[in-house]
Amino acid sequence: MLTRSAKWRLLVESDRLVVAVGERQYHIAPETLASFEIKRRLLWSELVWPANAGVRFGGLSNLRAPALHRAVDDLLKRFRCQRFDSYYAKLSQWLADVDHALATADQKHRWFTHENQQALLGSKPTLELSVVALRELLETPEVRAHLKNGYAQAELDIERWTSDWAGAWEQRNKLHTERELRDCRELFDKVESKPLTDEQAEAVVCFDNRVQVVASAGSGKTSTMVAKAIYAMQRGIVSPKSIVMLAYNKDAAAELQARANASLERLGKPSVEIAAMTFHSLGLKIIGSATGSTPHVPAWARKERLALAKLAEIVDDLKDKSPAFRTRWDIFRLVFGRHLPLSRNDTLFDTTNSEGEGKLVTLKGEEVASQEECIIANWLFYNGVEYQYEREYEHPTATAEHRQYFPDFFYPGLNLYHEHFALDAEGHPPEQFKKYLDGVAWKRQIHKQKGTHLIETLSHQVRSGEAFTHLAKELTDRGIKLDPNPDRPIPFNGLEPIKQADLLGLIRTFINHFKSNCYTEQELKARLAEMDSGAFKYRFNMFVDLLIPVVKEWNKALAAENGIDFEDMINKAAEYLEAGHRSPYDLVMADEYQDASRARARLCKALVRQPNRFLFAVGDDWQSINRFAGADVSVMTGFKPWYGHGQVLRLETTFRCPQAICDVSSRFVSKNPAQFKKNVNSVTAPIGPAFQAIQVEHRNKVAQAVDKYVERLYQQICEGKVPLRRGGKVNVFVLGRYKLDAKFLSHDWQQRFGDRMAFRFKTVHTSKGDEADYVILPGMVMRGFPSVKVDDPLFSMVMPQGDTFPSSEERRLFYVALTRARRSVAMFTVAGRRSSFLQELIDEGVVAPCDDNGRAITQPAAVERKSDSAAAGSAAAQAPAKARGPVCPGCKVGELIWRRGPYGEFQSCSTYPRCKYKPPKKTPFKASVPSSGRKPMK
Repeated sequence: MLTRSAKWRLLVESDRLVVAVGERQYHIAPETLASFEIKRRLLWSELVWPANAGVRFGGLSNLRAPALHRAVDDLLKRFRCQRFDSYYAKLSQWLADVDHALATADQKHRWFTHENQQALLGSKPTLELSVVALRELLETPEVRAHLKNGYAQAELDIERWTSDWAGAWEQRNKLHTERELRDCRELFDKVESKPLTDEQAEAVVCFDNRVQVVASAGSGKTSTMVAKAIYAMQRGIVSPKSIVMLAYNKDAAAELQARANASLERLGKPSVEIAAMTFHSLGLKIIGSATGSTPHVPAWARKERLALAKLAEIVDDLKDKSPAFRTRWDIFRLVFGRHLPLSRNDTLFDTTNSEGEGKLVTLKGEEVASQEECIIANWLFYNGVEYQYEREYEHPTATAEHRQYFPDFFYPGLNLYHEHFALDAEGHPPEQFKKYLDGVAWKRQIHKQKGTHLIETLSHQVRSGEAFTHLAKELTDRGIKLDPNPDRPIPFNGLEPIKQADLLGLIRTFINHFKSNCYTEQELKARLAEMDSGAFKYRFNMFVDLLIPVVKEWNKALAAENGIDFEDMINKAAEYLEAGHRSPYDLVMADEYQDASRARARLCKALVRQPNRFLFAVGDDWQSINRFAGADVSVMTGFKPWYGHGQVLRLETTFRCPQAICDVSSRFVSKNPAQFKKNVNSVTAPIGPAFQAIQVEHRNKVAQAVDKYVERLYQQICEGKVPLRRGGKVNVFVLGRYKLDAKFLSHDWQQRFGDRMAFRFKTVHTSKGDEADYVILPGMVMRGFPSVKVDDPLFSMVMPQGDTFPSSEERRLFYVALTRARRSVAMFTVAGRRSSFLQELIDEGVVAPCDDNGRAITQPAAVERKSDSAAAGSAAAQAPAKARGPVCPGCKVGELIWRRGPYGEFQSCSTYPRCKYKPPKKTPFKASVPSSGRKPMK
């Protein structure tokens, strides 16, 4: 009555306080005990819990208050100790698990893998309080007293708990590597014919779950792969039967197998076998294991000639069954078979004249000014429409400033003119067409003024296909009856349409890319929908409409024979592994990884998707030169994103090229920023000049100059100026951009020089992985190297995008050519037709051109004849030699050089007659004409 307090009762339990007020109970949380207060008043004490919304209980005897205070204080101390113990038990157990995992790895000589690390980090418990709060709890007197001698260890463990574990484990792996390099030195010295370098040995020891080695040319990647397989076996990381070395082709697989066998025999283990095979062989093995029945590859799917015959059979059958398919096939072959370039930089000539001059020729035989006009003319011819190309306008228009007007097309049966304008969907002409719209307006006005009838088509309409619907309506509305006929005779001077065999070859290659990059019909159509509006989407859609039924029939033919093709070998194997079929290998090693397609990368990923599997991928992105065969360099340059994690190491010591070749070739290829950076170092001593550039006046003198070079080299060998190799001979490669360059390998060299020299011809593509003392590049001319041939844009739907650096793959191909040489590279060119790659080396001071007698050419020659076979007394005299001019805006390959003609000096492209570009005169409506658009008024 005096305290006016409710009747309450407080119970001190082992780990909490309970206050009962009537029928209601308050459980006082232990963590709030620190805020518990007993406030002494005059006659009695009061209990206050500010942490519990200021709950108050009065009427406690002042005599009993100290006992309560002691009880609560004891409870708080007990709680702090219990709380610390519970958190510390979780923390110390996890640290013990870490120590055990590391001790086990040390005992077994193992790399502490990404999977080990992620498993531990995933099991790391949540403590439900911050590390700061845990440290504060540790520093309380009661916890310190409770721990006694364990305080220092607890303090250390809490510090470890907050460690940078990724950094700590990385440091541990570095120490592991150092121990293994020391403990396994005998193995690393004997496993190959030469001791492994530290770089190679580190790549062998690094046994994370995903490892990529970025190798340099001649850096011993095959040695590294073989050594890693044997190290894994010796250390018991995996068994020999669970190792596979994957190669790009049979020859490479055979070399890997032979090298592995030789190493095992060298180590006294001839009975052990480590498998090397191609991706296709492995795919077939997995499919057989997953299904219980190994499929076969029909002969027509194995051999290219038979594959084309099978496609011809499929197409003929589709034509017989579907008139619509027959019509689409015929019009595509005759009218749309050749691609339409997007700009002048992508010029494609349909044919050439007798002097090699590029020109655009229609089925009917006219030489036209643009690709779009050529397609329109061919469409008219296919449909049997009578027309005249560039017939003189019926009214005179010539003035002192302009010549007579010649409209693009004229339909005599209708007395109708047709102009094709280079305008996009917004009515804009190409940027380089100065005052083009003035010419368009003038033409429209002259027809209106003279009362002549004019119809129009526009560039964007051709690319979308609208032009042909529009043109068909305009003509049929005026009484013309379209008569499509694929068998209409082609005039003798007309351009033959794309051959059936060539179109079948296009489809065959497309199917290979379609499958090797794992595309579906839906994905193909999605890519079409996303295509840039400037692309020739009408042609793309027409091709896809032909392709899809052909692919379906191809797959039906395979299924009918329980067969499979090479692309399906890889894709289906990956599908079975992804669906849960167990991979037969624990260590998967992929050679030439820069040449992997997305399908091959997918198979690698599927092979190691289960825990405790290892992928070791070795390649050189600087040597990625097989995009045409489906290679996607992004699976190498994007290794970590592709696999989610991984170690990326480098082999930067080369045993092949001298340092001068390493420096120049590395600087040349690494100008592309999309590639890995490397610092290539050589252990090979130089012998003679690293580079030579020999220039002749005419293309037909290159073979003679090459012969002179070889004879001079032979003489130096005989005189002892050039040492022989261990085998008693000097090896020479003639490397060609194309097989046609084999003509520069003289048939009598073996007889003349074979006692001291050995010769081989290879294309640069097939030379990858090989080497010679001396490399001869006979085709360092414009349009030869780099090649200006472009893939049909159709392949952009299924081929890897590649990077955007100019001539990126050609640049890598040139790097491959340079780095085949152990001693020297000799490059041969023609005056006025130098390869831009060679000119780049000359401009940078790498090499100075000389003639075939070794005399220096002090200035780049601008001399260029009408044709390589022209007589010295050609009517057009040659211009004097001048400094290298600007790049030709026409072909983007040649240079503008000065010539002297009957009317004085003028500039033109050094590649004439292939490119006829001349700087335009400053007259109205005389802008230059890109291949993709209509020329201005003539």
